[in-house]
Amino acid sequence: MVGRAITRKLLARQTAGVQIELITRTHDELDLLEQSAVRAFMQEEQPDVVILAAAKVGGIHANNTYPAEFIYNNLMIECNVIHQAFEAGVKKLLQLGSTCIYPRDGSQPMQESALLTGPLEPTNEPYAVAKIAGIKLCESYNRQHGVDFRSVMPTNLYGPYDNFHESNSHVVPALIRRFHEAVRSGAKKVEIWGTGKPRREFLHVDDMADASLFILDLPKLKYEEQTSPMLSHINIGTGKDVAIIELGNIIADIVGFSGKIATDHNKPDGTIRKLTDTTRLNTLGWSPKIGLVEGIEQTYAWYLENLKACKN
Repeated sequence: MVGRAITRKLLARQTAGVQIELITRTHDELDLLEQSAVRAFMQEEQPDVVILAAAKVGGIHANNTYPAEFIYNNLMIECNVIHQAFEAGVKKLLQLGSTCIYPRDGSQPMQESALLTGPLEPTNEPYAVAKIAGIKLCESYNRQHGVDFRSVMPTNLYGPYDNFHESNSHVVPALIRRFHEAVRSGAKKVEIWGTGKPRREFLHVDDMADASLFILDLPKLKYEEQTSPMLSHINIGTGKDVAIIELGNIIADIVGFSGKIATDHNKPDGTIRKLTDTTRLNTLGWSPKIGLVEGIEQTYAWYLENLKACKN
């Protein structure tokens, strides 16, 4: 989802006359878990800039069910891409993480300085540990080798090309699918995992792509004014959150579901609140453009247009 959005932004720059040679690979063309394959790719292509958007991702159910895959796959992707980019002479790299890196019970909103100050949320700890390792990889290569490897930590993302899998998706696509199927089947009730009380922040993937390229384009000195050698990542978010039950009501209204929204207290809530402090990013001059209702309306329209593919 994120890689496609960033690609769309870069292609738009090409169309506008910016000289960019865009190099991409699908998973079938390049398995990032294979070190030798990544080495060969980097040595052959010799890119000037690398954007690492690939990751093993999923919601609470997926993180709980496949913890070994989440930590192994993400560690291997980061290690292979970041090291082989350095070996190929890449001077500038942007790697995407997640705000799940912050402590479960940390103060809100979450500042970048909260990293490694407390225990992580148990339901996604393996994924978070891998993403923390990615940040530290970039910091370490910067300190030792003088390269410019940057990290951005986006809040919860949604939008076109999201994963709408029945059980392994994040909350926005999961609820879009659940409410849509309830309308089609005539169901009178839709259940939401947990109590519905946790609050989450949501960012449209097109805003994420825009912010990522904004940060990538910054001169090194300006970027470093908002970071430090030991704290090199920047949050990307909206600075606004919503309770999950409120999110359910928003999606139900957009989809046209008028039945009962119930909560399943036997399912985990995860972290009670996750709101990012976006002061650093705002100070640099970026803010989101797509509101939550508008963004979900766009996402649902895309879902309807691609319904067959989203059923998988």
